[in-house]
Amino acid sequence: MDYRFPLIEKLPPYVFAVINQLKMEARRQGEDIIDMGMGNPDLATPDPIVDKLVEAARNPRNHRYSASKGIPNLRLEISKWYARRYNVDIDPETEAIVTIGAKEGFSHLVLALVEPGDKVIVPDPSYPIHSFAATIAGCELIKLPINNSPEEMMEELRRLEFPRSEQPKLLVLSFPHNPTTACVELDFFEEAVALARERGYLIIHDLAYADQTFDGYKAPSILQVPGAKDVAVEMFSMSKSYSMPGWRMGFCVGNKQAIGALTRLKSYLDYGIFQPLQIAGVIALRDCDAIVPEIVEVYRKRRDALIKGLNSANWKVPSPKGTMFVWAKIPEYFAKDGSLEFAKQMITRAGVAVSPGIGFGERGEGYVRFALVENEQRIAQAIRGIKSFLND
Repeated sequence: MDYRFPLIEKLPPYVFAVINQLKMEARRQGEDIIDMGMGNPDLATPDPIVDKLVEAARNPRNHRYSASKGIPNLRLEISKWYARRYNVDIDPETEAIVTIGAKEGFSHLVLALVEPGDKVIVPDPSYPIHSFAATIAGCELIKLPINNSPEEMMEELRRLEFPRSEQPKLLVLSFPHNPTTACVELDFFEEAVALARERGYLIIHDLAYADQTFDGYKAPSILQVPGAKDVAVEMFSMSKSYSMPGWRMGFCVGNKQAIGALTRLKSYLDYGIFQPLQIAGVIALRDCDAIVPEIVEVYRKRRDALIKGLNSANWKVPSPKGTMFVWAKIPEYFAKDGSLEFAKQMITRAGVAVSPGIGFGERGEGYVRFALVENEQRIAQAIRGIKSFLND
């Protein structure tokens, strides 16, 4: 029997799988591939968080099903975290929900808020789930260019005009931005909120890289805009700030109706994160703020080492103010072959794995993304390989 799965047919083959296959083949042949492709944080989770997990896991009372919206103490700490960092009031009962990482939370939030055929506005390029969550939900994508600048994206957003009955349902934002590393100030969000209020759509802002900022830049929260909770929700991942990627800890806060919709949907889909993980999450948000700058400093040093090395290889790349990535335009000589082919050659000829820009959308073509997940010694080794490749 030949079965067809229409939804799966709408999802293109994952471009990054091609690079992963090449990387694994090279490693099987004994080659040392420096992996700067996936944004998979490599730093250890801080000891206080791990210690609390171990303690909580030894208590059999924590082995039962948890609450899909998150335990009350964790939602309370989320509320305190927003008050402390952004001077934003969050009702832990109605305006906060714990998610199984930001990716799961984002996907299910979109599913909870839209109907098939609704329009969803997304940046192009973008983190893949930001567009494919809408595709999975049967929505029509409206893509806004962001490669040149967030201001260009905002200008395009202003120009969008639809009859009232055909207005988009959602606008997806994420700053600091993955993959382009673009950053914005609060006035960007002020205009975005004003447009959403005028046109009647909701904003989902993914603040995954809230803390991965450098050179004095501080990333704002969209919820700092007065009245933003009327039209916006914000997602946060603990993967980067607290080096907890495999723990799958995230949360969503903001508009009560949207949070309520996600809460109801998740009540049908899961029983929440393992309770010891949530208890450890309380410790992260409550007690580990002082550790976060130490983690960020590691990424800053890696950023500086990579930028300096690429420039020494005559590959001129701007230094990002945010995220754990470097977004690099392909050297002109190689541009004609495209980002996927260039990424393949980076593995075979430089021994370095990077993400091809085309994997983030059509406007990502011509770029590759480096993830700052290797130490400075490995970055120096990567630069030697890149120099050899580019000068060959």
